[in-house]
Amino acid sequence: MSRDAETMISVLAELQQAVAEQPDDAAVFRAAADAADQCIGYKLCTFMLFDSEAMEVQRLYSTNPAAYPPRGRKKKKDTAWGRQVLENGQPFIGRGEDDIRQHFDDHELIISLGLRSMLNMPVRVGGRTLGTMNLSNVAGFYSEEHVPIAGLITGLIAVRFH
Repeated sequence: MSRDAETMISVLAELQQAVAEQPDDAAVFRAAADAADQCIGYKLCTFMLFDSEAMEVQRLYSTNPAAYPPRGRKKKKDTAWGRQVLENGQPFIGRGEDDIRQHFDDHELIISLGLRSMLNMPVRVGGRTLGTMNLSNVAGFYSEEHVPIAGLITGLIAVRFH
C-alpha cells in the first residue's frame, strides 16, 4: 500500500471515530472538513442539508462563516445543478469561472474569494439525497479522480444530516 493510501485510510479512520464517538454534529463536520482538506484539498468547505419539498439547501457548516454563515439557505428549484446533484445524486465538478457564473446565484461572492472550481458531492442514503459536501478551490483544481474519496467522506458523515 502506498504512503498516500495509508494516510487516507488513517484520515478516514479518524473521521469514522469522530462520527462514532462525537456527540456534537459541528465537531463531526469540522472533522470531515479536515479529512477533505487532507485527502482532496480546498479553500472553502461547506456542508448543506437538502430540503426536498422546498428544493432548497441550508448550510450546516462552513470553514468561512463570515462569508457563508451556518443556517444560510439557497434555492435550487428548476436549476440544472439541483437536478444533477440533488435530484439525480450525481456530483458536480465546476472547473472554472464560467461554470460558477452559470450555476451559482452567489457567483460574485464566490469569485471575490478567489474560488474558481468546485466539487459538490451529494450525501446520499437509500437512494435519497440528504445534503451536499461542497469543496471550492482555484481554477481547474477538481477532477473525477476526487469523486471516490469525496464519496467515502460523505458516506461516513451521512448519519449527521438531520
